[in-house]
Amino acid sequence: MKKLYSLLFALLLAVGLLAGCGASSDNQKENENASGEETKAPKEESAFPVTIKDALDNEVVIEEKPEKIVSLIPSNTEIVFGLGLGEQVVGVNDYDNYPEEVNEIEKIGSMEFNVEKIISLKPNLVLAHASSAHNSVEGLQQLKDAGITVLVVNDAKNFDEVYQSIEMIGTANGVKDKAEALVAEMKGKLEEIKAKAQEIKTEDQKTVFVEVAPAPEIFTPGKNTFMDVMLQTIHAKNIVTEDGWLPMDPEAIIERNPDVIITTHGYYTEDPVGNVTSRDGWQDITAVKNKQVVDVDSDMVTRTGPRLVEGVEELAKAVYPEVFK
Repeated sequence: MKKLYSLLFALLLAVGLLAGCGASSDNQKENENASGEETKAPKEESAFPVTIKDALDNEVVIEEKPEKIVSLIPSNTEIVFGLGLGEQVVGVNDYDNYPEEVNEIEKIGSMEFNVEKIISLKPNLVLAHASSAHNSVEGLQQLKDAGITVLVVNDAKNFDEVYQSIEMIGTANGVKDKAEALVAEMKGKLEEIKAKAQEIKTEDQKTVFVEVAPAPEIFTPGKNTFMDVMLQTIHAKNIVTEDGWLPMDPEAIIERNPDVIITTHGYYTEDPVGNVTSRDGWQDITAVKNKQVVDVDSDMVTRTGPRLVEGVEELAKAVYPEVFK
């Protein structure tokens, strides 16, 4: 169950300065305007101070470009690194594992973060998350009382809200242009996936069961979850029509007979596919008979960050291998 909830928790700053004496006169000419005066490129820092309305409708004022960032949830961390801000990250969640660099960064706890540790890291900005903020009111207030800016990022339930998370974090760090470019790239890839999914005729759409926790306590995402949105995106049908994340009775799964079974618990079950196919009474399920039981990377399909579109593609390959090769 701990991992189930952490699923909801679910990005290398590279600044190059080139100076050359031989090119200085040419550069000066290029930077001169029509009146002969030299024009200076605006600095990123000119975006500050900036005021952002966060996920809790708080108006957060960021006076200067943050030099040290602490991320309280893996999805925020992946966004920060995706925006080229990795070198500013001084603290991350215990569950952070991507990119590889996070393994060398100070861990600050998970659902219950270490307030003293965070304060000792002297961050300018702490990126919290709406999915856990209601359980961390006291801790977040302690950080604010210590003079640290806290920004609560929205708990994205669809792709547009993921893009909003990226743009919020980008704006907070003076890299709004990079955020917009990253969002544009994600949208482009998603449109390619959608276009390919159009090849799948309605009568050929497959039914899918997604298992995020194995027996004996099987858990699955139903309607009004991001996973359900992802299945709709690739023209697949979720066999679970009930709302939210919920436990599932094995007999109900057998009765609904999915064409494909997707597991996301391979990070902690030794053989997730075998775990499913060896269950009593499951041998007659279409997915098991046709060997369409596939484990996909949990982080890629649950963390609402830059890799999410890659996760959609992996999901598409698992459900429609004949289309998404």
